[in-house]
Amino acid sequence: MSLQDYWGIGPKTATTLAEGLGTERAIRAIEGMDIGTLADAGLARGRATRILRHAHGEQGMGILTTPDARSVYKDLLARAQEHAITEHAGDRIRVLTPLTSVDAMTDRLDAVTLATETWRELDDASREAVLDAFADFDEMDGGERAAVETVLALQEIGVHTGVFAPIDAIDADALADAAAALGSLDTTDDDPTVREGVDDGLDTARKQLAAVEQLDAQGIDVIDAIQSDGVRSSAEFREAFISHVAAETPLPAPRVREATPTDAADATDFVTQGLRELLASLHETVEEREQAVVDDLEAALDDSRDAIEAAVTAVNETAFQLSLARFVEAYELTRPTFVESGCVGAVNARNLSLVAAAETAVQPITYAVGDHDCAAAVPTADRVSVLTGANSGGKTTLLETLCQVVVLAHMGLPVPADEAEVSRVDAIVFHRRHASFNAGVLESTLQTIVPPLTDSDRTLMLVDEFEAITEPGSAADLLYGLVRLAVDAGAIGVYVTHLADDLAPLPDRARTDGIFARGLNDDLTLDVDYQPQFETVGRSTPEFIVSRLVANATDRSERAGFEALAEAVGEDVVHQTLLDAEWSA
Repeated sequence: MSLQDYWGIGPKTATTLAEGLGTERAIRAIEGMDIGTLADAGLARGRATRILRHAHGEQGMGILTTPDARSVYKDLLARAQEHAITEHAGDRIRVLTPLTSVDAMTDRLDAVTLATETWRELDDASREAVLDAFADFDEMDGGERAAVETVLALQEIGVHTGVFAPIDAIDADALADAAAALGSLDTTDDDPTVREGVDDGLDTARKQLAAVEQLDAQGIDVIDAIQSDGVRSSAEFREAFISHVAAETPLPAPRVREATPTDAADATDFVTQGLRELLASLHETVEEREQAVVDDLEAALDDSRDAIEAAVTAVNETAFQLSLARFVEAYELTRPTFVESGCVGAVNARNLSLVAAAETAVQPITYAVGDHDCAAAVPTADRVSVLTGANSGGKTTLLETLCQVVVLAHMGLPVPADEAEVSRVDAIVFHRRHASFNAGVLESTLQTIVPPLTDSDRTLMLVDEFEAITEPGSAADLLYGLVRLAVDAGAIGVYVTHLADDLAPLPDRARTDGIFARGLNDDLTLDVDYQPQFETVGRSTPEFIVSRLVANATDRSERAGFEALAEAVGEDVVHQTLLDAEWSA
């Protein structure tokens, strides 16, 4: 397989990777979902991420058919990645994609559930020790030595069961031998070298070589030092040279004598030739000794190879699963149930964006479309709903929440609800409100949301205020056509609109739900019950908005203007609303 066989890798990118890593290592990085290695070779992390997503889940990415659906997906990954305990785990989370079979989703859920249960059973001290062990793994820049040391540390902590079982099963003695060998070798370059302190003979030879190299660099100073002792003959010069070198280096005199020439043209030639011969001899000694030590260490590593490879796999997989477990715990996510008939239903669902940003508790929502058993209060016969109600009433947020539930479930991850049922879908069509009376926008929107309905009977439609992109007269007709098309195609979906009255009567298996504002809070903010009421048309309740504007008006003429609007929407209702807010304060 060549690099250009992968999506997104053309000749230029392939050359960059081949030059930075070599083809085989680059392919290993792609197959191992190693964004960091690809980035170090010169690829932008975003591009590396896209390449890996397509390499490991191109079909799954195909269900995210709209930019808004992909935006929800990316936001979920970013939130999960915040809980990664190693860089590699974060990279693996970043390239997670939706899955295309319920079996694959179930398998991943099984693994994440096991990790979550394991994490929840740890006390605070054990959790801190585990996180410290993985932090040390990152500080060592990963790799075989870091993995072996991390496994030994986790075995020492005493975590044995659940997600840690593969780590506990690795032979500790083989790991100890591997740790000693790996700790003795520096493999940052192509050729492994022995670290200082591993072998006394090698350390001594290296010190001798370094001392002679320093002496050789002094050049003329060596000659001057010898001649200053008043030598008169070549024999005396030779002995003085041997004594000087032995005195200035850790080399014994006999070793210097072996490399010293017996004759030379002059003093300079004598010193130059002597030091050159000595350096050559010492280089050979160091190389031979280092190769012998490397051979012994690599033999030890070969004996521990199975344990080393098991450690690398176990550390990376455990870090990945624990990272997802921390995400699950942080947002109190729950395992969904997969059902065959078209359905998305959630009991006490919570929008993750609201949960992350909220300073107070977020009102959970129970909602469903399709054939479900999880939410008893929600009708079960309707595949499509038309959601109506107050401005700022949470309709768009509900769509996004359902999208989060379905995307997470298809990624094989728990969802933000107390209970959820989800059927497998081939396409998620999430379309947020985009206000623009533009023929081009209408055409592009229809080209985006209609084909998934006609291509499959497993489509989820989540469309927000479709009427915002065209004139009201034709908007109702087009929206009714979309609702009818969704029902006829066997899709499930929710359409948010303010045109519910213009859509009646709805097709069979479609219903209208409503969100209602209950009034104003004591600070004159809108008090909304975000839980939809089923088979009821919600109202925008403009009198509450006008009431707030009347109460907040500081200019006399401005207030008069808002009071004129109050007459239009119902002056008695506005005054009663203000009175209720005043008394509740």
